[in-house]
Amino acid sequence: MKTLYIDCGMGAAGDMLTAALLELLPDRKAFTEELNHIGIPEVTYRPETAFKCGIKGTHMHVLVSGEEESEHMHDHHHDHDHDHEHAHMHTHDEEHHEHDHEHSHEHDHEHGHHHHHHTGMHAIEHLVNDHLQVSDKVKKDILAVYGIIADAESRVHGVPVSEIHFHEVGTMDALADVTAVCLLMDRIHPDQVIASPVHVGSGTVHCAHGILPVPAPATQLILQDVPIYSRQEIRGELCTPTGAALLKYFVTSFGELPVMKVQASGYGMGTKDFPVANCVRTLLGETGTGTDEVIEVSFNVDDMTGEEIGYVFTKLMDAGARDVFNVPVQMKKNRPGNLINVVCSEKDREKILQIIFTHTTTIGVREIKKQRYVLDRNIETVETPLGTFRRKHSSGYGAEKYKYEFDDLAAAADKEGCSIRQILEQLKRYE
Repeated sequence: MKTLYIDCGMGAAGDMLTAALLELLPDRKAFTEELNHIGIPEVTYRPETAFKCGIKGTHMHVLVSGEEESEHMHDHHHDHDHDHEHAHMHTHDEEHHEHDHEHSHEHDHEHGHHHHHHTGMHAIEHLVNDHLQVSDKVKKDILAVYGIIADAESRVHGVPVSEIHFHEVGTMDALADVTAVCLLMDRIHPDQVIASPVHVGSGTVHCAHGILPVPAPATQLILQDVPIYSRQEIRGELCTPTGAALLKYFVTSFGELPVMKVQASGYGMGTKDFPVANCVRTLLGETGTGTDEVIEVSFNVDDMTGEEIGYVFTKLMDAGARDVFNVPVQMKKNRPGNLINVVCSEKDREKILQIIFTHTTTIGVREIKKQRYVLDRNIETVETPLGTFRRKHSSGYGAEKYKYEFDDLAAAADKEGCSIRQILEQLKRYE
């Protein structure tokens, strides 16, 4: 199984995750060029070789209008006495307070700007959906990560998500980090993502609302149900809200490094020096054919239309369900109904249950823990006269299987003006 392991022994931030994942790619220069042409306004990515405690890695500079964002707003890996990358969240009432002080020395020093504009979730959605040259899946991932951050901030401040605004100074920089990580995860395409327990740091952090303990409230909420720890010898904020949200969204499980054959490794560096290397480490490789634990939740309905059930299926798959299927059943009083089964990981249980109870008519759900047997899987790239195709290769238990990615087959069928079956028949002749 293709496995990505993320070592969060020095926390996680968007830029460090970007750099650590970038190092896993064979052609980093080409991917950086792609990042620089995906449509984030006035943003330029510039990776640079960096060393921490004698270890070589990559530091990702994000330039906004030709200047690096950290020159104005230092995140935890640059200066522990200043605001973290997403500190400036505001409600509508707080905006007026900020405008009253926009010419103060403190704000000029923090931001290097003499104006304060704020970007809400609606504007973020507009930027992502209308400007970014990425797939719909990556757009969905970006907005889901932002949704995690906005939800945490709304709970911290006790206001609706619609009233949470991201400060202009950090908007493009944070969007650049989230977009890069989502695109990298899509490109690497691991079957599972495992992360170590997250080191959150210690001490306090200066935020827009004052001095707060580490981890900051929003970060703590995002990392709920995630194993975290602190070491007093490392002072400062090691995990930012953006880093926490990216981990929460993409990580399948948290734990120790599994037995795996490592094929590539990456180091994403911060700028501040500590006795311990200030980096996020990534390992990409194959874990042995074996089993993993899943849960299966099931429930009966007899008063939903086919269209409603189909809608729920889509919501469940988008929430991380491994599989969703329906079985016709005979219910009480001989009524025909549907038994709906959802297979998912334990970490997605709460999301799955929320969708079930919100979007179906059921008032009760059953759960069974199950063992799942899996084959090793990896994605190959195949060059043919019809173009480039991604093909999943699965093996184990004496079996070997190949399957082309449906999206690539559909694109070729549209281009050639023929059926998907005809494309498959041609591909078989090229093998």
